[in-house]
Amino acid sequence: MIKQTIRILALFSVMLLLPTSCAIVRTSLEVDRNPPVVRQLIKTTQSWDGKCLPAYPQGKPEITILRISIPAGAQLKTHSHPVINAVVLISGQLTVVTTDGKTLHLKAGDPFVEVVNRLHYGINQGKVPAELVVFYAGVTNTPITVAEPQ
Repeated sequence: MIKQTIRILALFSVMLLLPTSCAIVRTSLEVDRNPPVVRQLIKTTQSWDGKCLPAYPQGKPEITILRISIPAGAQLKTHSHPVINAVVLISGQLTVVTTDGKTLHLKAGDPFVEVVNRLHYGINQGKVPAELVVFYAGVTNTPITVAEPQ
């Protein structure tokens, strides 16, 4: 009687686990049929103007991500970034100009690594807003953007 009860419980346990195992296998196959697509947008040790990126500053790391919309026809004030930052232009167009005359023309989808500690400005010469996502790798209590001194 005890052996028969143990066999019935064992069989019942296997039956309960079987559908769960099948579901895991099915999910695993679905992932294999539709694998994620990873596309590296940029990997570099230089900013867009060809200058080497500086070492990361000392201190407690702080990541800031901003979504910026620059209206059509607008020009940003001249500024600099004391920290490394990477940008993806989501839509529109943008031209970045350094104060020594270097120019970068961007269209929707373009990634770039911004110049660090160099004065520059952006101008949207298009007819629609330029939408950017900017990733700043700074440290706490350090500004990510500094306006040009007057």
